Amino acid sequence: MSLWERHGFARLMDWNMRGAATDRLRAATLASASGDVLEVGFGTGLNLPHYPEAVRSLTALDPLDALRRRVGARIAAARVPVRRVPLAADGRLPFDDGHFDCVVTTWTLCSIPDVGAALREMRRVLHPDGRYLFIEHGVSNDAGVARWQRRIEPLYKHVAGGCLLTRRIDTLVADAGFTLIDCERWVEPGPRIFTAMVRGSAGP
Repeated sequence: MSLWERHGFARLMDWNMRGAATDRLRAATLASASGDVLEVGFGTGLNLPHYPEAVRSLTALDPLDALRRRVGARIAAARVPVRRVPLAADGRLPFDDGHFDCVVTTWTLCSIPDVGAALREMRRVLHPDGRYLFIEHGVSNDAGVARWQRRIEPLYKHVAGGCLLTRRIDTLVADAGFTLIDCERWVEPGPRIFTAMVRGSAGP
């Protein structure tokens, strides 16, 4: 992991992913979370204020251990108890099958190298009656915008922590064996190559 990813990019994302607009999206995505939750791509803990009272515990997984003081303060202030777990080198989640009531990703799947394997692991550790909740960005439905996403992606991923702009998230989720329960796509205000959003929930 480069110095830029550990410090510069982490600070940039912590600043960029805060604010009323993203807070609104986080709250809507997490509203139905409950029980024991696994958050993959915990980042700097920006989801913490938005977990509802129905959440009993949160296990936080992220390969980037950055901004420790800032993250520690957010964990200390959180209502829900948080346990941080390191990511294994082989990408396998260190939990039994069906361990969690809920799995969450928010703007995470864009930067996981083997996203199919990661999603299959999330499905494995999700209880048979559990829910996978997600909000992500991905490829635009507009062919012209998608063409520009493909053009800039080879360069962009090198300065943005491996972030890919052209993943079709709902397809990836379904291909990993999840059953989509609901899924919506829309475009947020801002540069359209970055703002094609998809949010939904799925069962295992």
